[in-house]
Amino acid sequence: MRYLAFFCLLALTACNTSTETTSNSTPVPDRAAAAAEGKMSLTPAAIKPVVAFEYEDILWGFRFLPDGRMIATDKAGKLLLIDKEGAATKITEGVPAVKNVGQGGLLDVLLSNNFATDRMVYLSYSLPDAQENASTAIGRGRLADDEASLENFEILYEAGPKTDKPYHYGSRMQWGPQDGHLYFTIGDRGNRDDNPQDSTRDHGKVYRIAADGSIPNDNPFVSTPGAKKAIFSFGHRNPQSLSIHPETGEIWETEHGPRGGDEINVIEAGKNYGWPVVSYGINYSGTQFTQKVAQDGMEPPLHYWVPSIAPSGMAFITGDKYPGWEGDLVVGSLKFMRLQHVQLDGKNVIGEQKLINNMGRVRDVRMGPDGYIYASVEGEGIVRLEVE
Repeated sequence: MRYLAFFCLLALTACNTSTETTSNSTPVPDRAAAAAEGKMSLTPAAIKPVVAFEYEDILWGFRFLPDGRMIATDKAGKLLLIDKEGAATKITEGVPAVKNVGQGGLLDVLLSNNFATDRMVYLSYSLPDAQENASTAIGRGRLADDEASLENFEILYEAGPKTDKPYHYGSRMQWGPQDGHLYFTIGDRGNRDDNPQDSTRDHGKVYRIAADGSIPNDNPFVSTPGAKKAIFSFGHRNPQSLSIHPETGEIWETEHGPRGGDEINVIEAGKNYGWPVVSYGINYSGTQFTQKVAQDGMEPPLHYWVPSIAPSGMAFITGDKYPGWEGDLVVGSLKFMRLQHVQLDGKNVIGEQKLINNMGRVRDVRMGPDGYIYASVEGEGIVRLEVE
């Protein structure tokens, strides 16, 4: 497996500087000096990746159950329960049918805030119609007591219209810690000129609904005629992570730009994040689609990458397993097949370094209940980052 080859290369790659330009960050701080001052003591060379669950296909999302097991989505449509020994069982009934083409499939998974008592599991996925078009949908069902099925699965939100385009589903989900509502992302579905800037249309948005699918009465577009009432923010391309700041409760998001212009954003109610009017990216052909990187009334990214890293999955580092990294971000990269350690000073990105390289396309990133970083990696499974 690539994991064995990667481990042999770790010592060679861990201390190399990144090849991509992070255009709005300053150089990586002097970590040796910081360590000498007692501010930082961990380097990438100390990180040892260990496969916690071996799996050859695409695990798009995963979460930890209260008892320490994991629940994970296979993009092809399987929902798996993974025990602490790394053995998996399939939830065989009640999982929705998906269109597993391109970027579509069974996508994110999220547990109810009251899972210990109500056993509710939330899924995002590409919902097909009879003509093989699809759109992003959010649904939920109860994990049966025998754990063999999802009972009474229901759709809570279905974006429309459906399209045969196979990309930009978005689909990350997160609970708002301050309001208890469900936040989720839907990409622009390849229609950048019409969807992201229009509040009367789905796609290219971050949404907010109550746990039962109802619309909170303080959503920013509830009183806007014709608007999609579930919209929380707009002007997004393809958001592939959604994380809650552990101290402030803010919602942080990463999204794909085209050729350059991947972003980290802090999401606020009713704000316009600019796509495609402003962007640091260009068309895949190399031509420009906008001359603007900023405009009044549109939120600038907290951070951007040129060229793209294709960010997928993001977590704030908490606990004491990674001395000196507390409060920083770890972001998955599909393009470079690694994790990015994004060093923060408040909302300022002060540097970056890579933690793993050429292991596989990273899909999701979570902090585990044991305090370690976990990442789902295509062709490997779920990897735990231990410290030597």
